Amino acid sequence: MIPLANLVAFVLVAIPIILVPGPSVLFVIGRSLSLGRIGGLLSVVGNAIGGLVVVVAVAFGVGILIAQSLVVFTIVKIAGAGYLIYLGIQAIRHRRQHADAANATPPSRGKLRILTQGFLVGVSNPKTIVFFIAVLPQFVDYGAGGIPLQMLLLGTLFIVIALLTDSVWALVAGVARDWFARSPRRIEALGATGGVVMIGLGVGSLFVGNRH
Repeated sequence: MIPLANLVAFVLVAIPIILVPGPSVLFVIGRSLSLGRIGGLLSVVGNAIGGLVVVVAVAFGVGILIAQSLVVFTIVKIAGAGYLIYLGIQAIRHRRQHADAANATPPSRGKLRILTQGFLVGVSNPKTIVFFIAVLPQFVDYGAGGIPLQMLLLGTLFIVIALLTDSVWALVAGVARDWFARSPRRIEALGATGGVVMIGLGVGSLFVGNRH
């Protein structure tokens, strides 16, 4: 069983990471702007399903390796921090492309196809993958055993929080689609702000101790 203190600490770390405008958030905003609230919400559901696949893969793959090796844990943490910093820099550099993509109007699509596209974004979202690999293990109680199951629980909790917050993004963007569409710079600002926060999270994660 994961201690309550670990769960609270995990939620406090997960929420700002989820709220950072990354690939999933920008994708959901783009879907809502172009397809309306229903399209945005379907994208959120597909995205969450894709995230669950990543949770299972990390929990029963990487989780076992990390549980057995402090060296692997350290390498993964450093690599994850470096990649978060890289993603932050890329988000700032390519903020204009994100704005263009979010404002693009795709052809009409069926609900299943929208779900599938959301799934593909969720299962390949680098921010989520890096978080699960580099940050998730730090909130596991190694003395309690069952590390893969603990990681699965924490990862599922992350996905549930993301599902709720991304749904809010979808609803807000769907309602305010005209306001966003009038100024691509507003979406550029989202991408740039997310980049700065991701760089900060990457640097900060280097100083987080392990739980062995």
